[in-house]
Amino acid sequence: MTTSLNRLSGALALAASLVAATSLATGAAVAQESEGIVVYNAQHESLGREWIDAFTKATGIKVTVRQGSDMQLANQIVQEGDASPADVFLTENSPAMTLVDAAGLFTPVDKETLEQVPEQYRPSDGMWTGIAARSTVFAYDKTKLTEDKLPKSLLDLADPAWKGRWGAAPAGADFQAIVSALLELKGEEATAAWLKALKENSTPYKGNSVAMKAVNAGEVEGAVIYHYYWFGDQAKTGENSKNVALHYFKNQDPGAFVSISGGGVLKSSQHAKEAQAFLKFVTGKPGQDILKNGTSYEYAVGKDAASNEKLVPLADLDAPKVDAANLNSKKVTELMTAAGII
Repeated sequence: MTTSLNRLSGALALAASLVAATSLATGAAVAQESEGIVVYNAQHESLGREWIDAFTKATGIKVTVRQGSDMQLANQIVQEGDASPADVFLTENSPAMTLVDAAGLFTPVDKETLEQVPEQYRPSDGMWTGIAARSTVFAYDKTKLTEDKLPKSLLDLADPAWKGRWGAAPAGADFQAIVSALLELKGEEATAAWLKALKENSTPYKGNSVAMKAVNAGEVEGAVIYHYYWFGDQAKTGENSKNVALHYFKNQDPGAFVSISGGGVLKSSQHAKEAQAFLKFVTGKPGQDILKNGTSYEYAVGKDAASNEKLVPLADLDAPKVDAANLNSKKVTELMTAAGII
């Protein structure tokens, strides 16, 4: 009898141990799933937050954000390598994505996600994808310049006639993306010559919004910026853009370059499924509708996705065709440094 009781007690103890072990394993799995993903966000913080909050609400997946600039976070990812805690990388411009891509640190984007974005708004290698876009424009003082006096091409600003009359923010990632497109379209020699003229002819400003304010204040007659700075200011008080109008170069000119904001999943991600789901969400209807209905005034790039109705349609910009996978931040940095711009 005693032996039977001992056996029964042992069996019950073993069963209890198995139940406890199973509970721990299940709890660990749930905890692992609830860890969520880490996004290195170089997009505008407000836009990134809108995407992230909507994604978490729709899926229940938590997102931890590390905010920074394009090249700051790109270089950090390269330095971290396979040990990077990032699951997803989002940028404002393409060159930072190509830097990480060239280091072999991205995993291919899921096919379903790629199919949500037209080919012209994603790199040919499929290692990352476009998530939004912004157009290069010449913001000009409409009290001083009429349309017939505007430059026909971005390259025209190298003419001595424009000396001291225009500005830019050459130290920023935005402008470096424009130079990167110029390099891809016109080659190294033409780009170096244009940068030399940029150094001699233009006034440097710390940021696109500062350059636009300078145009508005009459400091310079025009500035090379991205379109959404003007639209964003107009949607508020308009006090920094009341004297400013936008000139779109079109004609597949380098000055009509459309820069692609990118998103990619890190090869080292321990939560690849959730990371891919986030990228699919951003490029799908829910994420692209945030661009349409929000206040970022960036272009939606998803298939059949509509952008904010106030914007000039992407199809009407007549932008040059540039494979985002070829945009070379390293060579651009070298050329800009040689020209004494950065």
